[in-house]
This record gives sequence, C-alpha cells and structure tokens, in this order.
Amino acid sequence: MTAAPASTNTIPGVSPDIYSSADFAQIAKIIYGAAGIVLPQGKAMLVYSRLAPLVRAAGSVTFSKYIELIGEDAAELNKTVAALTTNHTFFYREAHHFEHLRNELRPHLLEKLRHRQPVRVWSAGCSSGEETWSIVMSLLGPDRSSGINMARSDLRVLASDIAPHAIQKAEAATYPVKDLSPVPEELRRVWTTEKGGDAVMADAMRQIVRFRLLNLHGDWPIKGHFDFIFCRNVMIYFDNPTKERLVKRFADVLEPGGFLYIGHSERVTGPAANDFQLVGPTIYRKRAA
Repeated sequence: MTAAPASTNTIPGVSPDIYSSADFAQIAKIIYGAAGIVLPQGKAMLVYSRLAPLVRAAGSVTFSKYIELIGEDAAELNKTVAALTTNHTFFYREAHHFEHLRNELRPHLLEKLRHRQPVRVWSAGCSSGEETWSIVMSLLGPDRSSGINMARSDLRVLASDIAPHAIQKAEAATYPVKDLSPVPEELRRVWTTEKGGDAVMADAMRQIVRFRLLNLHGDWPIKGHFDFIFCRNVMIYFDNPTKERLVKRFADVLEPGGFLYIGHSERVTGPAANDFQLVGPTIYRKRAA
C-alpha cells in the first residue's frame, strides 16, 4: 500500500491545527507589508519558534487566531515585527568602515564643527548599539580633550531600530568587556569604564546619541540632512524594489558629498545608483549637485 502524500499545508514537527504553511504565508505577507522584510519558506520554523511565545502570551492558542489579533492590534503587530528581526551585531564590525571614518571623514567633520556648522549622523538599524558606539568612539577619537570638545559642539547621532528590546539594550550602553576586544585599545581606554566585567560607555558619548524606534519601511520624522549614514546588514532582508526605494530615501536625506556605509554583501542598485560614487568597499559618497 502506498502512503498518502503529506498535506502541503503542514510544517514538519508542528500540528497543522496550531501552525500551518498557510499561517506562515499569511505572516510573511503581513511582515513584508509592515516592514519590507522578506521571509522565504525556509524560515517557517524560525517564525514558529520566535512567535510561539507571543501566541501563548496573547492567549490565542493557534497561529491563525494570532494572525487575526495582529490584524486588529497595532501594538501586537509591532511585537511580531520586532520578534522576527535579527539583532546579530558586534563592535567594530567591518573595521574598514571605521578606519575610513576616522582617517578620511573625521577631519572634514572637525572642520565643520570648528566653523560652528552642525554635524549629523545616522546609525540606521542600530540593533543593540554596538555599531553606534563604535561610530561615536571613532568620531571622538583617541584624544579625550579633543573628543570632549567635539561632544560639546553641534554634533548629534541618531540611532534607530525597529525592535524595542534592541533599543533598550543600546541605551543601557553596557556590554561585557570581551565584546569590545575588536575596538582599538586607544579608543576603549578613553571612552569606556570597566565595572565588574562590563564596559560602560562614557557619559560624553551618551549625551550626543538619541536612540529612537523607527521602521525604515515607514515614515521618517526627520528634519535636516546627514553627513553620513550607516545602514549595514539590514537590506539583506529586503527584496530589490524595497532596497532601491530605501537607498533613494537615504540619498534624499544625505548632504551632497555625504557618505553611505552598507553591509559587505549589499550593493547600491537601481535609480539611486546614479546619486552615488563607490569610494571604497561598500562605502558610497553622494555626488555633489
């Protein structure tokens, strides 16, 4: 006797009464619409593992009931999106970006500040803050006196992410000392303090950073323009049309001559490519008008 074929609506190891392929497809559609994140079929079990605690906490019992809930409750939808974002990051990741910032861009920014011109920076998709604090240490530099003067001038850093738990950790500005090992020692020594095995970011750094919840796929309540933007290893979760729209929006809020730093596996493509010149590995400069 030949066994009956398995239902195409089942996911191995999970009762279809609780979570099915149809549920996954609906969730993938919702997440794409809300945040531009693409969830291929291979992510079905990841979705189950990350959302099951939310389903239980909401008392929904089944994923289909939970899908009804997130269709009606914006706060619950935000929890769902946050649960499905990846927050893997580390200090001084893709070190060539920070070396370029220190050696090529920082002198120009110092000159702007000396002439009382504002300097604005955006860490877009900042996750738990390791990127942001790496940026700020690189900006302020190894000389504490000079760095303090920079921090007291018109220098501001926006750090945004879609996940509240990531923002909370970033704002705490406290990490295991070992996590900072990739950061040059001259910067760690000046801008962090060790407390019981943790490294705490200096107050001078914290006062220039503003952490905000922000969905890159949604509206940006942003005024003015940025001297440079870091958005790394975020666009890998988007499809090409979404990536191209995002890059165009970045171009629109960058100063002429401003820089966009992206992840090692990402590229600037589409109409906005004409707005940028590649000046280093995954480092793009906006063309002057």
